[in-house]
Amino acid sequence: MESKLITQAFATLGHPGRLAVFRLLMRFAPQGVRPTEIAEALQMKPNTLSHHLSELEQARLISAQRQGRSLFYSIRLDQVSALVGYLVIDAGRNRPEITDPLFNPMETDMANRPWNILFICSGNSARSIFAEALLNDIGQGRFRAYSAGTKPGTQLNPFAIEVLARAGLDVSTLRSKHVSEFETAEAPKMDFVFTVCDQAAAEECAPWPGQPMTAHWGLPDPVKATGTDAEKALAFADVFASLRRRILAFTALPFAELEKIALQQQLDTIGRQ
Repeated sequence: MESKLITQAFATLGHPGRLAVFRLLMRFAPQGVRPTEIAEALQMKPNTLSHHLSELEQARLISAQRQGRSLFYSIRLDQVSALVGYLVIDAGRNRPEITDPLFNPMETDMANRPWNILFICSGNSARSIFAEALLNDIGQGRFRAYSAGTKPGTQLNPFAIEVLARAGLDVSTLRSKHVSEFETAEAPKMDFVFTVCDQAAAEECAPWPGQPMTAHWGLPDPVKATGTDAEKALAFADVFASLRRRILAFTALPFAELEKIALQQQLDTIGRQ
């Protein structure tokens, strides 16, 4: 990475507003986000956001792609990788105090214990609950799934419970949980953390202990479905079916054969299905 681009990138990220935009886009990476959604999530004025996006694009940290009538901004992972590589390997002289915490290989021996997976949504009333129940059923003991929401005081949605019961899944132990329950020292160490709604992905949260792999598997919120009860039930069933396909693909991955980068690419691909 050229020295000029490196200094431009660091200068660009030195502004709190641009850093906030960059961090939000990283939580959706490699997927893109519409400017209106960025502005809403960060409570930022459109003209201010437009300026920050332009600066980030000039620094080659993000790129824009038009899909139909919408413009989506996404992180340029190749440039970010080069920037981090420069900071850690070149400027940081590849010191183990810096590199070891960053590049520890992921544990791939699943014989010792099940892997812990956390699904996060805004309300923990439907989508993340679906994912928890599905993975615990399909995983057959290889995975231990949990779910949580970023909003306090939510309750399980009756339509979601009905879909799960109709699919023959146990609902007796399911409950809505706040994400803070999994941020304590006593909480299980997560190996994977997936966001299943855009609102949860857009929210700022502290890094997870143990550096779990993450991906965004956003799906429409069936709770917002309108119409008759039958039409609402169909919206929940559609989301349930989509999550089932994704979890089937996830559990079928050859974890022992995949390097960490290849595994991340597979997780991102599942999220785009």
